[in-house]
Amino acid sequence: MIYKKLFIMIIILSLLIPSLVSAESPDLEITANAAILIEPLTAEVIYAKNEHQQYPPASMTKMMTMLLVMEALAAGKADLEDKIVISERAASMGGSQVYLEPGEEMTLADLMKSIAISSANDSTVAVAEYLYGSETAFVEKMNERAEEIGMKNTVYCNTNGLPGQSEEEENLTTAYDLALLARELLKHETILEWTSTWIDYLRDGEFVLNNTNWLIRHYRGADGFKTGYTDAAKHCVTATAKRDGIRFIAVIMGADQSEKRFRQAARLLNYGFNSYEKLELANKDEIIRSYQVWNGTTTDVGLIAAEDLILPVRKGGEKKLTKQMFLPEELHAPLKKGQKVGDLKILKDKKVLLATDIIVDRDIEKASYRLIFKRLANRYFKVLLNIL
Repeated sequence: MIYKKLFIMIIILSLLIPSLVSAESPDLEITANAAILIEPLTAEVIYAKNEHQQYPPASMTKMMTMLLVMEALAAGKADLEDKIVISERAASMGGSQVYLEPGEEMTLADLMKSIAISSANDSTVAVAEYLYGSETAFVEKMNERAEEIGMKNTVYCNTNGLPGQSEEEENLTTAYDLALLARELLKHETILEWTSTWIDYLRDGEFVLNNTNWLIRHYRGADGFKTGYTDAAKHCVTATAKRDGIRFIAVIMGADQSEKRFRQAARLLNYGFNSYEKLELANKDEIIRSYQVWNGTTTDVGLIAAEDLILPVRKGGEKKLTKQMFLPEELHAPLKKGQKVGDLKILKDKKVLLATDIIVDRDIEKASYRLIFKRLANRYFKVLLNIL
């Protein structure tokens, strides 16, 4: 919608609102080589340890593979029911696998399920070859996408995180970059249906898929993402959990025991949930204000937020947020229920933290000329009476 004149209403939230500025990282006894905790809506870093130091990600590499698949699905370049013929190269992958056979057919949905749940290396290569013709071409896209996301310290050499033949062929990334990747992956909620599944099956129930992420079963609200292990990477996990409308992402790299990665990731998530609270800044379908529609069958319409605006904020401390409504100077009928007429934004220090459309709450038909004339005449006589 093109606005001839922009009407800006700024409301300073004068109540005590917890600060969005991260405090120094607390001592959470994280013994892993690197770790990070972020709030994904704002990308605020809540805790960090060696977050920009490069380490092998092992099977957490597959998060990028899954992201490219989800983006291909969203763009209509692939379909979950697509049947993929397994190549000899894909079938030859070692490590975690579902033992694909050369020439075997499997749907993209089943391959993605095996990657997300049980970290299948063979399925990862099969998917890469299907989408881009070869694993090499797919890896090029992985690196390109990493750069776009802002993963400045990430280099991919393969699709599944298996160790390379030399250090030059080893995937490398950081805890911070993995948190950014997980944040991007959260834009595709379908992936959580797989990553939150504890157990599933392939080949008509003949092959069991067990989730490698212990948190899925043992941590309330956990629904993703990926574990990893090689001798060089040690034990790793990128985890996410959601409780009461608040979500956090935790990354652990280089724990010396499998159990420790999960317990330390849980410790980070606990810190997030214990330190933050939910601030409801706008409720979906709740009228924000009424607005005049001069040529409508009724003279005003209710304006509502298209979706809830919920911001996780740190408990304690004072900080002012700014709520801005961007609206045209006038609204003209006809208007349809749900039609966008403006924008609602939540800002801190001029940075937009959250935003949603402002929409109308009902249909407004265009008034007849007779009704408009009558309305103008009434307004004229009221003005005239006030003068007299």
